[in-house]
Amino acid sequence: MNRMYHWFCAAHGLFDVLSHTAALRAQQCRPLRHTPSPLPLPPQAHPPPEPLPSSHPPPATLDPIPEISPRKLQSSKVPSSRIGRLFHYGGLAASLGYGAAGEILRRSVSSSDPAPSVFMSEANIRRLVAKLTQMRGAALKLGQFMSIQDTHVLPPELEAVFRRVQDAAHYMPDWQMEQVMRTSLGPTWSSTHFSSFTRVPFAAASIGQVHHAVLTADASPTGREAHVAVKIQFPNVRQSIESDLAYVRWVLTAGKILPKGLFLDQTLQVMKNELADECSYTREASFLRLFASPEFLGDDPRFHVPWVWQGSTDDVLVMEHVQGASVGGALVASVLSQSDKNAIAERIIDLCLRELFVFRTMQTDPNWTNFLWNPNTKQIELVDFGATRTYSTRFIDDWFRLLRAAAEGDRQACVEWSVKVGYLTGAESESMLDAHVTSLSLLATPFKETTAQPFAFGPGSSWAEVTARIRAQIPVMLHERLTPPPRETYSLNRKLSGAFLLAARLDAEVDCRKLWRGVVDSYRFADSSSSSE
Repeated sequence: MNRMYHWFCAAHGLFDVLSHTAALRAQQCRPLRHTPSPLPLPPQAHPPPEPLPSSHPPPATLDPIPEISPRKLQSSKVPSSRIGRLFHYGGLAASLGYGAAGEILRRSVSSSDPAPSVFMSEANIRRLVAKLTQMRGAALKLGQFMSIQDTHVLPPELEAVFRRVQDAAHYMPDWQMEQVMRTSLGPTWSSTHFSSFTRVPFAAASIGQVHHAVLTADASPTGREAHVAVKIQFPNVRQSIESDLAYVRWVLTAGKILPKGLFLDQTLQVMKNELADECSYTREASFLRLFASPEFLGDDPRFHVPWVWQGSTDDVLVMEHVQGASVGGALVASVLSQSDKNAIAERIIDLCLRELFVFRTMQTDPNWTNFLWNPNTKQIELVDFGATRTYSTRFIDDWFRLLRAAAEGDRQACVEWSVKVGYLTGAESESMLDAHVTSLSLLATPFKETTAQPFAFGPGSSWAEVTARIRAQIPVMLHERLTPPPRETYSLNRKLSGAFLLAARLDAEVDCRKLWRGVVDSYRFADSSSSSE
């Protein structure tokens, strides 16, 4: 639903890349994801994806839903009313205050060095994690996205909370799930639309949970029974966004644990808007169809976008169940050949560039579980479009000029376009300008003409050296930054950094300069007179 690489964005402004090394420690959690299947796939462990109506005829029989061994999930009622959620948060506030008082007392009689914040003691961290996983919604989503940060911007106590909720969430009890399904699809939803429905989900997180099911032949767009993934939104998630984020703000400010230079209010406002978009499954379905169209990826054999059931609603999204495994998963990384790893990384970086500079429409959630590798079809399956957004032509034109200036090492142009895009005000100190331009130049390293290709990602690689040098710029930018980054760049930065992160995870080598040349050679500005710039 949301996506939160915002902290380094707020400190720095372009490409939230410093999350790379943290995500090498642990894979992100995505609330509504297709659970990866083991690789290599046994001959009959999983049926091939159901074809679209225009594809070749479907098989005569439908294999059973694949057996999956998901992580153990816990069921608990989602607090759905405003009063109920405020009651839970009020109780948490009281317990955190009690814990802080106890920590002050403990430190008064202890000879050990005090931690930076009494508010974020080990006991309070446990209280926060337990409550966030029960409450779900915006607060949990923030924690899940913050779990991949390793920029050394956040204090370790806060990082501990985010890491622990990285793969944690409860799912709705059966009666509450039934209420959502009846409201969305009618009282006879199960018998009317599905041949079978697995009532225990295989994944759950901040805004909903996902189940396996089989559509009836009458309901299926294939004309035959079809395996599907059913995404069910928790009740009243969208109505609770504002109050949840208000509580998050209180937690982060009351403990005085955030460094200066992070523009928290704008970060939370951007998150609020993104969360509202992600809570509309109707919106997500429209982007699934758009990306599956010939104008986008429908005719690209490297990718597969699942079809969407026409009966989907704003709270229940039913789509084709695909068969791939997460491209960033440990099993995939250990089984794939190096050439496959390189090809996957190249495709995803290329997709990012096309989304930005051709489609001007980007799926901005970099979670690895949104990109599945199907070893039978050799395709990347794209399964989550809740975080998709469009960008104005003017913004992309200016942002392209900025990235091009960074790749060419043009300092003056970097400053000029950073001001026009909104990263800088023009009144920054020389030290801030130096840190900003240096970080931009480093981030554009894979695309430079002077960079040896293919460019190496992964531990001990060229990219690891780049990220280490960028990290050295953070203290200056935190201290001297005058304005938060443009709102558009929060999502854009996440996706681009996520693509590089995945390449590092796969220890891939990619000819990034070739990909960038393709963009530069084919890019057309809205003002055609600018094309020769």
